[in-house]
Amino acid sequence: MGTQLICDPNELRKLFLFEKLDDEQLAWLCRDGRVETFETGPVYREGDPATCFYVLMDGEVVITKMSGGEEIELVRTDHVGSYAGAWSAYMGDKVDQTYNGALYVTRPSKFFVLDAGTFSAIMHEWFPMALHLLEGVFFGNRNSNERIGQRERLLALGSLSAGLTHELNNPAAAAVRATSSLRERVAGMRHKLKMMAHGKFDSNTLEALVQLQEEAAAQVAKAPTLTSLEAADREDELGDWLEAHGISNGWDIAPTFVQAGLEIDWLETVHGTLTACGGDTFEGAIRWLNYTVETELLMNEIADSTTRISSLVNAAKQYSQMDRAPFQVVDIHDLLDSTLVMLGRKIGDDIEVVKEYDHTLPHVPCFAAELNQVWTNLIDNAIAAMAGRGTLTVRTYRENGCAAVEIGDTGPGVPVEIRTRIFEPFFTTKPVGEGTGLGLDISFRIVVNKHHGDIRVESEPGDTRFIVRLPLESPETEAAQPITEG
Repeated sequence: MGTQLICDPNELRKLFLFEKLDDEQLAWLCRDGRVETFETGPVYREGDPATCFYVLMDGEVVITKMSGGEEIELVRTDHVGSYAGAWSAYMGDKVDQTYNGALYVTRPSKFFVLDAGTFSAIMHEWFPMALHLLEGVFFGNRNSNERIGQRERLLALGSLSAGLTHELNNPAAAAVRATSSLRERVAGMRHKLKMMAHGKFDSNTLEALVQLQEEAAAQVAKAPTLTSLEAADREDELGDWLEAHGISNGWDIAPTFVQAGLEIDWLETVHGTLTACGGDTFEGAIRWLNYTVETELLMNEIADSTTRISSLVNAAKQYSQMDRAPFQVVDIHDLLDSTLVMLGRKIGDDIEVVKEYDHTLPHVPCFAAELNQVWTNLIDNAIAAMAGRGTLTVRTYRENGCAAVEIGDTGPGVPVEIRTRIFEPFFTTKPVGEGTGLGLDISFRIVVNKHHGDIRVESEPGDTRFIVRLPLESPETEAAQPITEG
């Protein structure tokens, strides 16, 4: 509480807020309000109940707001008539009646002060039409933001669902194809087994062949990854060797053996083993081993495909936070990875994804599903900025008691003249119909309002980075309020 002074109506008339008021109204202000002086320091703090409306009459004020655990200066002014405090008191309990920032004076300063209840009563009695207009604008904008924000989330969900369907379809189709081929190979093996049962292979040869079959199956699991050129060279060598050893159509078998990592040295061992067993069994044995190798490769393909499907489903559950509490303490990297998987199709093959994670970061208390929406918006904007070609960098590190997440792209950058506007509702640089301009606004409200964090952009041509900082300590209770509230 400051030192109270005598209120002079003529002095109030000099303030631009009150210059159009008549003598009776100015007298009312002096009767129901007060003039106070405050020494250097805080007048009110962010989050405290909004009890007063302040108009600067002399001195200098600073308005600050907490962001990412730090107090950020928003305004510094000595402009007489500047006002702050419970300016929304006229809307009563329709909106949160707490100070949304802190007010300090940098030197002894004088204010005209109205209690919030008095300010509300004056607004209702003196400006009823203006009050209705202000309420209409306030709640109309909020409702519009909510509806368009919901539409943007649905559009994003539709895009992600289409991408996920495409990603799931590929391994599912591969598994179906591999299963069909496997059925054919198993049928061929049964036919070959029937021929072998007619006595062409004696017991020693069968025993040797079964051992070779086990070796071939084991080799498939250890097969090296070859370049196209390396594979082609090995197929030529194997094809020549098979033809030289009397295997008809050896060129059809060679690619399968190369894919399994089987080399000429091993085939020489097979030839020597079967020759030692006697009889003309080599070609039949090679074709039997070919069935074995093809079967193993197809089963591996089915296993890889179903594993991919399982991974995509798990990523979708992680992304949507299905069956999980809204507020959790999570590994932020799990959220980032699930978002990258969900956006995999949109990212495409021409964008290189570089992940630079600091895995020493502690888990972060957060609303996980909503943070995934932030990562989606930022990554989607980066993809659009690069026109589908460039490098997407996702980096995490610790900064001033916060977990920092940096989404970088190599696009043309954000022009200086619009950097201060990109977090405004409905501001977009995309063509009409392609963007609502709410992606960054929603992201800002999720990070700042719900998590008491901070989001900023640093940009130059070829290097744009959106940096999100999230407190590592649990957000305050008010952070749990819906982001659609003003």
